[in-house]
Amino acid sequence: MILLPNVPHLVIAFYGTLRLGGIAVMANPLDPPEELVRQANASGAELLVTLGRFGETAVQIKAQSGVRHVVYASVNDYLPLPKKLAAALLPGPRAADKPPNPGIGPDFVWGRWLRKFRPQPPKVELRAEDTAVLQFTSGTTGQPKGVVLSHYNLVANTMQVRLWLTDVRDGQEAMLCVVPFSHVYGMTSAMNLAVSIGASMILLPRFDAEEVLRTIRREKPTLFPGVPAMYVALNNFPGVRKFGIDSIRACISGAAPLPIEVKETFEKLTKGTLVEGYGLSEASPVTHANPINGRHKAGSIGLPLPSTEARIVDLKTGRPLAIGQIGELVIRGPQVMRGYWQDEAATQELIDKEGWLHTNDVARMTEDGYFQIISRRQDSWQGEDSGLAYPRDVEEVIYELPEVREVVVVGIANQPVAFVSLKEKTRIPAKTIISFCERRLPPSQVPRLVIFVKEFPRSFIGKVLRRELVSQYQQQIMAEGGSVGQHLAGLADTAVE
Repeated sequence: MILLPNVPHLVIAFYGTLRLGGIAVMANPLDPPEELVRQANASGAELLVTLGRFGETAVQIKAQSGVRHVVYASVNDYLPLPKKLAAALLPGPRAADKPPNPGIGPDFVWGRWLRKFRPQPPKVELRAEDTAVLQFTSGTTGQPKGVVLSHYNLVANTMQVRLWLTDVRDGQEAMLCVVPFSHVYGMTSAMNLAVSIGASMILLPRFDAEEVLRTIRREKPTLFPGVPAMYVALNNFPGVRKFGIDSIRACISGAAPLPIEVKETFEKLTKGTLVEGYGLSEASPVTHANPINGRHKAGSIGLPLPSTEARIVDLKTGRPLAIGQIGELVIRGPQVMRGYWQDEAATQELIDKEGWLHTNDVARMTEDGYFQIISRRQDSWQGEDSGLAYPRDVEEVIYELPEVREVVVVGIANQPVAFVSLKEKTRIPAKTIISFCERRLPPSQVPRLVIFVKEFPRSFIGKVLRRELVSQYQQQIMAEGGSVGQHLAGLADTAVE
């Protein structure tokens, strides 16, 4: 089990584990200890690699699971000598990396432990179909499940993404790695891809807009995989141009829909290319992307990657639909997982007998073969005037308002509700937002309610947790002694902040 942010130790522990024929259980350092204990027990992990600052969590995991050994690392391990001395002398977060009870019991300190061994790895027979990684899902639609990814899955998806970057220069690129490696998106699109092309990896353990911009100015990365929230933050950072972000040539955005306004603004700033891609943990994860050096259609996830089949099927019957019709996106290819860890029933529910992975995403394919994600299946609502209605159609309209920093639309009690974050030092009445939507959208897509929020709840990869937004709103209404349905129905056509 690897419980680390983006630090050199994670890269070393990950490839070392695979080279030894082990299984790397990629854990999220932001998960609560009880969830990490559950994952350790579910996976059967025996060794935990983590930072000393997570010592209390490590002790708890070891006490309540089958983990027998803990290897404690420190951020200081790979610092240049002057910085290492400064970190040892000055108080700060790096000083917290001392392991609990160093040298006591069957636990180890990273540097001293590694130096005991010869550099030649033991000979291990590995097969392509052997399990390489257990990646637990983010739990956006239920309890996290362990996705079983083989060596074949990971190599295939890395090669697929590599082929998409048609003008990449082996050995000459610099990859900005702020997407967490502990999530399969960061693992493939940043870490594995960087290794496959001989790129230098610029590691950042967390996303902070100013720190990212200072790093860009200093290190001049050329490739930057990220998520929409990161590009939104950089677009809106004061004086962003002075940080020289035009070194970035190509970015693939994943994990969430990329709003057109965000894409266009970022491309103006960098003079590079920002394209939207698509994937899911169960597919290692990338299945689609807009061409970096070809026609990229704003608002679409692009084309299937090489060796990837994709089709749209009826939401009820599962039969293939004609071009342009809306249905569920299903995928088949070498990157599709072997299944869920020790859960055959859940595997068969998601992957049918013909090998098609059912994504639960509502989408359509255009005549030129590009795909557009409309919504998660459970995020839509039934409109009286136009059948099913979907969040993205509403979000794209609201993004056109200059005051809006970020917007998420959710169907609650079969009514659209818009959660809006505004740019600093701006104001706009909820009624203005709703009036703007009324002029651009059919009645069923006009938000019944606008709720202003300062920050959105997010998964550690940066995806907005819609269920958490809905839960917060429902709790507020229930505390006032009503039901969500009654509250929305009582709003009539009024805009509410």
